[in-house]
Amino acid sequence: MREVFADTAYWFATFSPRDQWREAALRLRADIGECVLVTTDEVLAEFLTGVGGGGPRTRQMAAALVRRALRSSTVVVVPQSRETLLAGLTLYEARPDKTHSLVDCVSMATMRAHGLTDVLTNDQHFAQEGFNVLMQRKDG
Repeated sequence: MREVFADTAYWFATFSPRDQWREAALRLRADIGECVLVTTDEVLAEFLTGVGGGGPRTRQMAAALVRRALRSSTVVVVPQSRETLLAGLTLYEARPDKTHSLVDCVSMATMRAHGLTDVLTNDQHFAQEGFNVLMQRKDG
């Protein structure tokens, strides 16, 4: 079964009805069809941090989404470890001319380790590293 990496932008877009990328993310997910989403503990932590200020209901709904992902047979969540941190840190250090976040670098290192090329994101940092950025607006 096809495996696609799910970045933080994807989780935000599918979670929030007001996210500007929601339509593109939902359309893309429907177009992809049956697949396994691969993500990381770091990505899910970044997602929770990003929505954390939305109030108690938002926090509960976000936590429920993460718990569903952790239990899902079609989502693989790569655990955070010293090795994933060091792999991300190595890429982070190797790209002093870029603005990749450490979470992006961990994600990219994880994608390479798992042989993944497609990523559910709108983040062009992934394209700079040679990955196929799948979330695009209909007009662009």
